[in-house]
This record gives sequence, structure tokens and C-alpha cells, in this order.
Amino acid sequence: MLGNSHFYNRTIRKVVVGFGTLFNDIQLIRYTRDMVTEVERFKVPLSYGAKEKYLTRLASDPDLTKSVAITVPRISFDMVGMSYDSSRKSITTNRNFSVGANNTTLKSQYGPIPYNFDFNLSVYVRNTEDGAQIMEQILPFFTPDFTVTMDFIPGMDQKYDMPIILNSVSTTTDYEGDMMSTRLILWDLTFTAKAFIWPPVKTSKMITLSTANTHMNFANSANGDIISANTYTQNSIISSVQTRASPNTAGPDDEFGFAETFTSFGSSYVAPIILYTSDNTLLSTDSTLITTDKL
Repeated sequence: MLGNSHFYNRTIRKVVVGFGTLFNDIQLIRYTRDMVTEVERFKVPLSYGAKEKYLTRLASDPDLTKSVAITVPRISFDMVGMSYDSSRKSITTNRNFSVGANNTTLKSQYGPIPYNFDFNLSVYVRNTEDGAQIMEQILPFFTPDFTVTMDFIPGMDQKYDMPIILNSVSTTTDYEGDMMSTRLILWDLTFTAKAFIWPPVKTSKMITLSTANTHMNFANSANGDIISANTYTQNSIISSVQTRASPNTAGPDDEFGFAETFTSFGSSYVAPIILYTSDNTLLSTDSTLITTDKL
């Protein structure tokens, strides 16, 4: 697309994985009636998928004859949308640079494009105590955001902070049969992750030598005979400066200096100094002796 070869930075996948990683180590502890003695401890399963999918699976066992630890509690999450965030847009021409393979090439990448990713997180429990215990392991860390440092493009040596904002928390209770028979308690949380999407990484050779030429321009000169008298033509080069890395074999990660070579062309000549206003009105003229070997 747009003249670029195929590229895939796995940006969206990394955002989803980074979000889910926050909730993959939540544990649930069951106590005796005195709420002191621990009976069992296990990690709450985390899966990617829409809430409706898991509600259907749970509804296939209306009597909850399966082990509670297998069916519920459980956590699921899914990405429900993404939108461009113009408030975080940076200068489009900004680029990141990194050293390429074998310290001989340079990798460059234009700045990322800001996108907001919307997530839904659902917690399924059998009783109120389990739900309260899980929620207290989540809510204190979002005030209302929690920042995760992401290494989206490992080869570019750039890490970015991804704030994850908790937007809302709600709970519902699903009943089977009469109102005295609690079947399932649901906690629904919505989040917004302020992340980025990256353009392709391009590889190029390193610049080890630069040349800066000084040109003389007589475009507005009233003394055109000076040009021919001194054998100068329009935009002719009067001096040149070359700058190169020293030593020549230095790479981006090496310690090196710079060597400069100055070259002068021609001899002394009289150059007119003419001042104009923005509407091309002549203000003044003067002549100054400029020696090229002193430039």
C-alpha cells in the first residue's frame, strides 16, 4: 500500500497482550466461615473473548454440576473498538533512528500514530465474596489510569508509556428460577488504552561525508559587468567545506570525531550589496571587497 513493501509490526496484537497481562495473575482464596483459615487458593482463569460467548458456555450447564473452580470464577476480555486520537498527534516528520545489523546500516521510522483502544473486561463469579475479592485486586491500581511501559518496536530501542484508563464499573446478577436462587454474578469493566500504531521501519546506508558549497548569486546585481570581469557566473561555487567522520571506519556506536577540509576557488572581487524591501523597492547600494580565501 502507498508504495511500501509488506510490513507487520504486530502493534495491535501487542496492545491486546499488554492489556491482558495486567489481569493474568489474580488469585482467589477461599476461607472457612471465620474468614481466617485458608481452605484453597487458585489463580483465576483469564481468556480472550466476548462476554456473550462465555455466558453461552455457562448457560449450557444450568445446574452448575461441574466443578465451580473450572466454570467460575473466570475473567474474560476483548477489544471492542479503536479510534484515532488527534489530541496526542505529534509532528508527522519526526523520526526515530537506530543502528542496523553489524553496525553498518541505519534504521529509521517515522513517529507513531496515536490510537485509543477500547476494551471490555468481564468477571464471572458464583457468590458475592468471590467477586468482591477479585475486584479489590483490580480497582485500587486505576486512579483512574494505570501506565504500562511497552517496547512496541524492539529493534528501534524506543519504549513508550501506555496509560490504561478505567472508564466504568458495573455489576449485574443473573437468576435461574426464582429470585432466591442466585445463578451468576457479573462484573463489567470498560477501559481505554492510549497506545500507538507504527509505520514501517526502513534501512539505509549511513552518511559519513557531507559537502557544503558556498554559491555567489548576482540575481539582483545592477553591476552585471563585474561578473564577466571577474570570470564568475551565476551561482558559481566560491568555496567548499567537506566534513567526514574520523576515522572513516567509525560506526554509529563507536567513539569518533570529525575532520573538515576547506577549499577556496577564485580570487578577490568586488561584490555589490543591494538592499530591497519586500515589494522590490531599492533602498541602497554599496560595494564591498570580499576575499574568498577569508570566507
